[in-house]
Amino acid sequence: MNYSSILEQIQKDIQPYFGKGKVADYIPALANVNPKKFGMSIHTIKGNVFEIGDSKELFSIQSISKVFTLALAMTLEKDSIWKRVGREPSGSKFNSLVQLEHENGIPRNPFINAGAHVITDILTSHFENPKAEILNFVNKLAKSKVSFDEILAQSERETGNRNLAMGYFMKSFGNIHNQVRVVLDVYFNQCSIAMSCLNLSKSLLFLANDGVAPSTGERIISKRNSDRINALMLTCGMYDYVGEFAYSVGLPSKSGVGGGIIAIVPGEMAICVWSPELSDSGNSYIGTKALELFVNYTGKTIF
Repeated sequence: MNYSSILEQIQKDIQPYFGKGKVADYIPALANVNPKKFGMSIHTIKGNVFEIGDSKELFSIQSISKVFTLALAMTLEKDSIWKRVGREPSGSKFNSLVQLEHENGIPRNPFINAGAHVITDILTSHFENPKAEILNFVNKLAKSKVSFDEILAQSERETGNRNLAMGYFMKSFGNIHNQVRVVLDVYFNQCSIAMSCLNLSKSLLFLANDGVAPSTGERIISKRNSDRINALMLTCGMYDYVGEFAYSVGLPSKSGVGGGIIAIVPGEMAICVWSPELSDSGNSYIGTKALELFVNYTGKTIF
């Protein structure tokens, strides 16, 4: 299949959609990102790479970081994680406080903000320097130097009052074990990680290969955990748009409000698309359209 031609066609087809979304201006450091950016890349487990547009430009991965931290936490605590966080779609906004009240401080899944706080709390309990461990893990997968965007992390610390509220609320239920501000500092930094489409599709390719990094043969996580993460990405990775996304795209995916989306074709490839304008559900508007087109042109869906 000629993926280079397909990416070229997708880039042409998405042009009418520019201007229909909105950059995530509630985080001041993201408000200044050029809304016209578009990049897309594919890494296959056979070692082929395809890219188009702004695929090499760094952007804030935001909630895509939750895939990395979940994988790392699952290697440490395995199924005991699920005593503290659920595995169900939320059906609510990714930063909802109402759901936590009804469910006694147990977040619905690890990909909404509250669930990611619990996962970060687990890493904070295990590591003396969790920020360094997260970066080391991502660097190992990317095979390149990845770093935090300190300006963005500070911007999130200054405006992340709802995240702090969720943290203290879960602390009141005993579901955050460390100091809330310490956990949230780690969380804001992990969300600020700057990567490109090429970095991300390469880094998460192990999820398309039963937990093994194809380039090195190193097992990153067990096949069982790789399957579980893909399942959670399919059912919980696109916030309250997850059902529609599964219907129209049908790939395990995770989005971030920086405009990135990572998608996995099990046994074949990892795809990353980036375009900063967001839909009402907080997903990249054009990125979502691009993945719909990719599936239409290739038939690459898990269904």
